[in-house]
Amino acid sequence: MAAILKSLLNHDQIFNALGDPTRRAIVDRLSQGSSSVSELAKPLGLTLAAIGQHLQVLEACGIVTTEKAGRVRSCRLDQTGLRAAERWLAERRMAWERNFDRLAEILDPDKESP
Repeated sequence: MAAILKSLLNHDQIFNALGDPTRRAIVDRLSQGSSSVSELAKPLGLTLAAIGQHLQVLEACGIVTTEKAGRVRSCRLDQTGLRAAERWLAERRMAWERNFDRLAEILDPDKESP
């Protein structure tokens, strides 16, 4: 039961993180390759502190990983969080497809079932 609850909470964190347009822009940028925090901040017009806060949210749910080398903090995508979101969406999609198939059978009783 604890594993299910932890999984649900993680999904909530992931979708909450991706619900913010600035964080989605960061993920989009990092999908092209690693970047420093200052490189992420430039096109968004945000302070380094603001980008840092967004990165903390993305790191907490496993979407981004950062490492510091000297004075430069580098960021890259971490597939862990994105894969979890993808699995969750795929499970929902399969359930909805089954529901739509059942609805089609009800609405068209003359059609043979596969």
